[in-house]
Amino acid sequence: MKELNKILLGCLTGAGLLLSSPKLLAESLSQSLDLSGHWVGYLCVGLFAIAYLLVVLEEVLELRKSKPMMLAAALIWVAIALVYKDQGMSPVAETAIRHDVLDYGELLLFLIVSIAYINAMEERRVFDSLRAWLVNKGLSYRQLFWVTGVLAFFISSVSNNMTTAMLMCAVVMAVGKDNPKFVGIACVNTVVAANAGGAFCPFGDITTLMVWQKGIIDFWAFFKLFVPSVLNFLIPAAIMHFAIPKTLPAPLHAQVVTRRGAKRIVALFLLTVLTAVGFQNSLHMPAAVGMMAGLTYLQFFGYFLHITHSDEPELGLDPMSGEENPTADGEDSMRFDVFHHLARMEWDTLLFFYGVVLCVGGMNFLGYLRHLSEFLYGELGATPANVLVGLISALIDNIPVMFAILAMRPEMSEGQWLLVTLTAGVGGSLLSVGSAAGVALMGQAKGIYTFMTHLKWTPVIALGYLGSVAAHFLMNSELF
Repeated sequence: MKELNKILLGCLTGAGLLLSSPKLLAESLSQSLDLSGHWVGYLCVGLFAIAYLLVVLEEVLELRKSKPMMLAAALIWVAIALVYKDQGMSPVAETAIRHDVLDYGELLLFLIVSIAYINAMEERRVFDSLRAWLVNKGLSYRQLFWVTGVLAFFISSVSNNMTTAMLMCAVVMAVGKDNPKFVGIACVNTVVAANAGGAFCPFGDITTLMVWQKGIIDFWAFFKLFVPSVLNFLIPAAIMHFAIPKTLPAPLHAQVVTRRGAKRIVALFLLTVLTAVGFQNSLHMPAAVGMMAGLTYLQFFGYFLHITHSDEPELGLDPMSGEENPTADGEDSMRFDVFHHLARMEWDTLLFFYGVVLCVGGMNFLGYLRHLSEFLYGELGATPANVLVGLISALIDNIPVMFAILAMRPEMSEGQWLLVTLTAGVGGSLLSVGSAAGVALMGQAKGIYTFMTHLKWTPVIALGYLGSVAAHFLMNSELF
C-alpha cells in the first residue's frame, strides 16, 4: 500500500508540474544559466545544425527526418541536464523540458484527430470524388488553373497544405498530361494557393495552430488575414494566367462513387472544428481537448457503420477509370475502422515535430534565442524582423522558425503577431523547397514541376508576398 501511495503521489506531483507549467517555466527561465558562451552551448548548436543538415538531405540519404532530429533533442537535453546536475539545479532544467513536452503533447493530440479525419475522408473517397468531378467538367486550361488554385486556397484553410496541394496536382496532371508547361505553372500556383490559404485560419497550418494554442491571438482574429492571404495568391496567379494556353485539353471521363458515410464524416469534421473552437474560446480549455472530444464523434459513427455493414458494397471502383475492382481482402477491407486511420498517421512527421520542439526549447534554455530576440526585435525592430521571418521560411521549414519565435515570446502588438503568422505561412512559397506542399509536388510531378520551374516565378511570388504584407498594414493598422 505504501508503494502504491508513492506511485500515486508521484503521478499527482507530475500532473501538478504540468498544470502549473507556465508559472514554473517563467521562474525556470529566470533562474537558468546563460550557456550560450559555454562549450556545452556550442556542442548543442553543433548537434542541432548536423541534425538539420541531415533533414535537408533526407531524399539523398534516404534517412527519415525524425531520426536525426529526435537524437539531437535527446543529446541536447542530456548535455543540459549534466550541467545543471553539476550545479545542483536539476529541478530548473526539469521544469523547462516538462513545458516543452506539454507543448508538444497538445500539438500531437490536435494533429492526430485532424489527420484521422483527413484519412477517413480519403478512405471514403471524398477527395477522389472531388477530383473526378473536376476532371469531368471539361474545363479549359485557364479555367482549370483558376479552379484548382481557388479550391487549394480554401481547402487548405481546414486541411494541411501538403494534402491539398497533392489533390489539386493529381487533377492537373490527369487533365494536362499532354501539356507539361501547363502542369508546371499550375503546380506553382497550387503551392502558392495552398500556403496562402493556410495562413488565415488556425486549422490551416501548423504555425497558425501553434500561435492559436498559445493563446496569443484569438481564433476569429486570424480571419483579419483573409484579404492579405487572398492577395498573396491572386497577384502571382493573375500574372501567371497569361502564360497558360487558351486551348482545351482532351476530354476525359472518370467515375467515382463515394463510400457510405462520406458526407456525414465531412459534417462530423466540421462539428469537431467547432467543438475545438468552443473549448478554447468559451471554456478556456486547450483546443486539443475539444479535438479529442471530436474524435469520439468519428469513433461512434464508425461503430454505426460497423453494425450496419451489410449495406457496404463488396466491390470498389477505381478512382479514375470507374471500373470495378475487387478489394484485396474482400469485403472486410471496405469496413470502416477508426484505428486503421490512426495507424496510417504520418508518424515520421509527427516525431520530427517532437524533435524540433525539444531542440528549439533547448536552444531557448541555453540562452541563444534570448540573444537572437534582442537582435531581431530590439535592434532591427519588429516589422523588419517579421518580414525577414518569411524570407527565412523559404529556406528553413517554417515550423522550427515559428517555434523559435514563440519560445522568444517578444513583446509585440497583435498586428505584429498576425504579421509574423502571415509571413511564416506564405514565405515558404518563394521557393519550392520552402514548404511541405512544394516538396511533395516535386515528387508527384517529377521532372515537370522542379526547383527551377518554381524559381522562374519567384519574383512574381515575391510581389504577392510584399502585397500581402502591405495589405495587412493598410487594413489592420489599428492593431499595431
